[in-house]
Amino acid sequence: MDELNHKFGRVLRQVRQEYRWSQEVLADRAGLNRCYLGEVERGEAVPSLLTLAKLAVALDIPLSRLLARCERPQQQSSPMMAID
Repeated sequence: MDELNHKFGRVLRQVRQEYRWSQEVLADRAGLNRCYLGEVERGEAVPSLLTLAKLAVALDIPLSRLLARCERPQQQSSPMMAID
């Protein structure tokens, strides 16, 4: 389970950086504390389902897509592995 928390945190950080947002911007848009968001990104905090939904809404992406990015292999070996 700890590995999943770290993987989600890395995915969340990557998505946030793709938007070119600071932690403060995402936290504000999601109605979360910036320090808590940092803990989630580092895999130190386990976000609730409500928190995951707030993050997805703030990022304007479906929660299922955000979670699906956690299931992807780190390095895709073939185009058949792609989800999108």
